[in-house]
Amino acid sequence: MPLLNLGILAHVDAGKTSLTERLLHSVGVIDEIGSVDAGTTRTDTLALERRRGITIKSAVVSFPVDDVTVNLIDTPGHPDFIAEVERVLGVLDGAVLVVSAVEGVQAQTRVLMRTLRRLAIPTLVFVNKIDRRGAREEEVLRAIARRLGAPVVPMGRTSALGTREAAFTPGLGPAALDALADHDDALLTAYVENTVSPDRLRTALIEQTRQGLVHPVYFGSAVTGAGVDALTGGIRELLPAADGDPEGPLSGTVFKVERGPAGEKIAYARIFSGTLGVRVPVAFGDGRREGKVTAVSVFEHGTDLRRDAVPAGRIAKLWGLPDIRIGDALGRPRKAESHFFAPPTLETVVVPGPGMAPRALHGALTQLAEQDPLIGLRHDEIRREISVSLYGEVQKEVVQSTLADEYGLDVTFRETTPLCVERPVGTGLAVEFNGKDPNPFLATVGLRVAPAPVGTGVSFALEVELGSMPYAFFKAVEDTVRETLGQGLHGWRIPDCAVTMTHSGYSPRQSHAHQGFDKSMSSTGYDFRGLTPLVLIEALRRAGTQVYEPMHRFRVEAPADTLGALLPVLAGLGAVPGATETRGESCVLEGAVPAARVHELEQRLPGLTRGEGELESAFDHYAPVTRGTVPERARTDHNPLNRKEYLLNVSRRVGS
Repeated sequence: MPLLNLGILAHVDAGKTSLTERLLHSVGVIDEIGSVDAGTTRTDTLALERRRGITIKSAVVSFPVDDVTVNLIDTPGHPDFIAEVERVLGVLDGAVLVVSAVEGVQAQTRVLMRTLRRLAIPTLVFVNKIDRRGAREEEVLRAIARRLGAPVVPMGRTSALGTREAAFTPGLGPAALDALADHDDALLTAYVENTVSPDRLRTALIEQTRQGLVHPVYFGSAVTGAGVDALTGGIRELLPAADGDPEGPLSGTVFKVERGPAGEKIAYARIFSGTLGVRVPVAFGDGRREGKVTAVSVFEHGTDLRRDAVPAGRIAKLWGLPDIRIGDALGRPRKAESHFFAPPTLETVVVPGPGMAPRALHGALTQLAEQDPLIGLRHDEIRREISVSLYGEVQKEVVQSTLADEYGLDVTFRETTPLCVERPVGTGLAVEFNGKDPNPFLATVGLRVAPAPVGTGVSFALEVELGSMPYAFFKAVEDTVRETLGQGLHGWRIPDCAVTMTHSGYSPRQSHAHQGFDKSMSSTGYDFRGLTPLVLIEALRRAGTQVYEPMHRFRVEAPADTLGALLPVLAGLGAVPGATETRGESCVLEGAVPAARVHELEQRLPGLTRGEGELESAFDHYAPVTRGTVPERARTDHNPLNRKEYLLNVSRRVGS
């Protein structure tokens, strides 16, 4: 039976989860349609999802469409949970992007369509809510083509828009031929000669949709069911089935991890090649970890059923791999995949409630980080604090509610702050020699630090002979360099930097007469791990570093007569306006704004634009901090900036 792994994506409140319920009902999987408002939907299973009426975690449900089994993945729509969407995209065969017929193309709609087109994921568009007052057809079609930059093929016409009787009548019109001919010279020739048959047009539609060249657009209502049958037919006919050889080498990807009732770890995985069997050893992650899956469930007809194996093309739930993580490869890794969306740019300190055991909070946050690896945890053992990195304020509320509902932990948060980075300004060199004051370690380490292009990461090179000392000592230096660069002179991570080892030396293995190995006379990895932070920080001091703050690109669409009120507020928020375009009675303003001020801009925009302003923002780059005091981040290491304090903590001595 053919398989199709389908994602449903949308801006928040476009009706994505309601459409999922309607699809399940239309194919007979559920007898009664659940309500988002009542918290009775099939895919929003978390208590918090039902209370807030939004999707937070992706959910999988299966249903048949004639001879095709569709594994449907419902994804979050709020931008704070974009990481959850990111993980789903890598396992999809096709997608349905939901747009509201009333609100039209919204900020998150643009972000999602850009990514779907970049990844060439075949995508259908479903314009929902045609039964709602204010629903539009032609205007929304033009907005999809213009604002999403997507070639669209209208799949029919609507009638009685904005009423409960609103309907969708399938049929390809002249606009379909125009869109398809742009990508098919033979079809264009037949078009000019007026010899295009309906079959030829349908064949071109299927081919171009599966290549991601065009996007068929359906109109309908998840509430009344209008247009849903036409969409279901399009899912079956126009989107490509999952491929993969069940007899080939095993290859899969873990895109979700959750905890079961007994605390057991459950992994959701897409199998691209081969067959994964129960009790058969499987390599995962970087290939150096191995385990045996103890149980497998596959999704069929609205539920998940236990099986002995899962073949290529399927999505499955796996038990028995306690060390599995989101993003791990199963078997043979596929090609390296970069993040589709930016990492979080905000951070907050979790404040435990009275009498809360630190171990309980640590364990709960660690489990949350397992389920969302972009929620980075930072432990400050000195201050006994834990920080979490976030996308936005809504995500902070969700973390707080999840800790209360699932773990019984009452926490609050400190003020959200931006996650800055540091970059070297120039080149700096430092060296300390074995046996020379004030170096108390049996090691010689010299390091040169220099700037590196943005996005190239940390490089480590040698200007000394690799055979000049045991390889384990070089490895200790390199590992410590990378770890130490997690906190620069101002406490921020240094993401891009070129480090070169210029000097090396060690004390060979020695012993007293008739005695064994004496650590006090011989170098160990401890000496190199202890000395490297001091040398590296001194090299950074001499190079100097600049703190950079995260900046979001923004796009504001608002009434033109509100521009005079908007510009001073943007300036006060530290925004840098760019292009401004006036379109009749509305204007579009683009630019960059500090990530820390985006939430304030979101809150103030409605009052500045009579509730008509629309904001789209996403991380774009890091910019030097040039105003006010340089932001500092408290250190969580032994503080090599203070030599005396560091040596007392690391070696219990301050000199040789």
